[in-house]
Amino acid sequence: MGGAGAPDFFYREAQRLGYVARSAFKLLQIQKQYKLITPGSSVLDLGCAPGAWLQVACQNLGSIKNGGSVVGIDVKKVKVPSLHCDARVKTFCADVMNLPKHQVKALSPQHEGFSVILSDMCPPVSGITTKDAALSVELGMQAVDLAVGGAASAYAGGDTEPNELSDSACGADDNGILQAGGHLLVKLLESEDIQGGINFYVDNHYCVLQCVSDLHFGSCFVEFSRICKPLFRKVSWLRPKATRSSSREIYLICQGLKL
Repeated sequence: MGGAGAPDFFYREAQRLGYVARSAFKLLQIQKQYKLITPGSSVLDLGCAPGAWLQVACQNLGSIKNGGSVVGIDVKKVKVPSLHCDARVKTFCADVMNLPKHQVKALSPQHEGFSVILSDMCPPVSGITTKDAALSVELGMQAVDLAVGGAASAYAGGDTEPNELSDSACGADDNGILQAGGHLLVKLLESEDIQGGINFYVDNHYCVLQCVSDLHFGSCFVEFSRICKPLFRKVSWLRPKATRSSSREIYLICQGLKL
């Protein structure tokens, strides 16, 4: 029952409660623990198919009188679910890897950017774990770049102080679309070699991933932490309870953008 695709508790609960997929419970747990979405939030959901996260995000906007919005983007056409969603939810079919930041920002209320960015993007799984993990890192870095723009490259490569950016690197489309104080959630896939080689330092509100076998993919996860820790008030890693035992998913949770 725990294998990929097998009906389980979360699958049955999703059907019972009207969610279009069991993945709703991953965001429900994250939302319960970290309260990323609040009434009136403007939420961007990257990789929004099949729509379960759209439902959870809309539910957490509260009453429609609170305002707020949820924008979903996916390479597939996604119909807004009829349950748990209202007129504040809209979806667009596009490849995030090819979308300029200013076009995505234009989808936000008053074109002012988003207060929450959720990335549940995942590459087509090939079964070759190193390849899947590498593609996942690429998608994850795209989400980070979309959120914080040139600030991400400023802290890349191991520097604890921001690098100076050239004028050509500071164009209008290099600005991130996450609002100050905003939150970022990114899904990544571990390489098979590093599963189990991760230590979580929850008490310090920061996670150090110590990769005992695969230094390349371990360094990628450490790089995410290195980039995001100076930019956000708090950086955490979580594997939600609804994650299947066979899954290699792990979530990077960044709270309170300092910019």
